[in-house]
Amino acid sequence: MKYLIILFSALLLTACKKDKEVIKDSASTDSLNLVKDSAKTETAPGKVLVDIIPFPKEIKECSCYFARNKADFEAEKYIYADDAGKTAYMKLDGKRLTMNLISSSDMEVDEELTKEIESDNYKISVKGKKIKSEEALLFEGTLTIEKPDGTVETLPIYGECGC
Repeated sequence: MKYLIILFSALLLTACKKDKEVIKDSASTDSLNLVKDSAKTETAPGKVLVDIIPFPKEIKECSCYFARNKADFEAEKYIYADDAGKTAYMKLDGKRLTMNLISSSDMEVDEELTKEIESDNYKISVKGKKIKSEEALLFEGTLTIEKPDGTVETLPIYGECGC
């Protein structure tokens, strides 16, 4: 009886065995073939890539922060922020930068906003006109970025300054 069970089990195991599939290699592929990432952050020569930044944790009180337009501003997709004093923050060409504010206008005196910012590789100029006065001042204007190679990029901005 014991031999009969073993024989029956062996028959069952071989009966359940699948046929091997034969795969024909229509084109040989190289296993070392690398796929390029489509989310490339390099920019074409003559362009400056301006990325969205989260609101900087370093800013504690008064600040100015701008987005490309009103919709991005309301969605908190900022491209520029400063502490209304000494330091500005941006992400340019894939790198988060902390830059020195060289000059800034007094926004309470006139309706114009101007800021000059410099780093090793960029000169940035912010110009805006006050569009609304509430607790914080709303501005619309332009942000101009200059690289040492002479590349100039100008973007529209929308944002606010306040404490």
